[in-house]
Amino acid sequence: MTNTSPLSEKLVTVFGGGGYIGNYVAQSLLERGARLRIASRNPEKAHSLQPLANLGQLQFARCDITKEENVAAALHGADYVVNLVGAFSGDLEELMGEAPGTMARLAKGAGVAGFVHVSAIGPDAQSSAAYARGKAQGETAVLEAFPEATIMRPSIVFGKDDNFLNMFGQMIEMMPVLPVFGPDAKLQLVFADDVAEAIAVALENPTKHGGQIFELGGPEQLSMMQINERIAEAQGRSRRFIAMPDGISSIFASLPGTPMSKDQWTLLKPGSTVSGEHKTFADLGIEPRPLGAFLDKWMTRYRKFGRFGRSNDRAKDRAAV
Repeated sequence: MTNTSPLSEKLVTVFGGGGYIGNYVAQSLLERGARLRIASRNPEKAHSLQPLANLGQLQFARCDITKEENVAAALHGADYVVNLVGAFSGDLEELMGEAPGTMARLAKGAGVAGFVHVSAIGPDAQSSAAYARGKAQGETAVLEAFPEATIMRPSIVFGKDDNFLNMFGQMIEMMPVLPVFGPDAKLQLVFADDVAEAIAVALENPTKHGGQIFELGGPEQLSMMQINERIAEAQGRSRRFIAMPDGISSIFASLPGTPMSKDQWTLLKPGSTVSGEHKTFADLGIEPRPLGAFLDKWMTRYRKFGRFGRSNDRAKDRAAV
């Protein structure tokens, strides 16, 4: 792939490349022979990528995306751009609305060949959730400045070290009875590697995929209750799950110090699934992988005795725990 990809030897600036998804995107681009510039407020978070890169293939740039001069410096000499910046705290209008527009405007002026902007399913300029409003503003700003940009809208992204499955995994490991917020909300969880592949494929052919929106969801829709039940099953634990009414869930999300913010609750309630109105993985020639292909292996760390338990220990745990 390194010798045949259009990205080989090209310089790709990845804004927000020090984050969770950035790790996967960087690996996908490095495998294609691209040269990467990881532009991030904390680029040291991406230093773990160094063993995967050849000499001169990876560069780190400290970048505050709210400062135009920082963005311009990060774009210097770049052939392609990927924006992965997302947040649930801080000035979301500035971080996810205004800054992407600045990136796109400067990238267009610099002659960048392709721009992939990662948004999320459900952007809504009228939403009560600042996150959804910020994502909607960002998409509009990017396409106004760089009409040939590709917009990626993934559902909730899962992976071995994510903050989604592992949060529930830890709770299910410790608690015999657990509340489930938004129990009927449908999620189309999408594997981080598949999202990274979609970004790379779109970047390889910006003429074909530019100016379009892709909704990225996994091959199955699962409710929050089903996800919790699957995690417990993968751990070999018997747990009681209590479906929480929306009113209580909303109050809980409004309290300080809880694992779910009001914005996150607002976004969870309607679910996160592809709408059918935009292109998907299929249009990129990618077959997304299901959660079940990985969950048993990843939940090993939360099982009693971990990898050292016997195969029949899981059945015993379900009966005893």
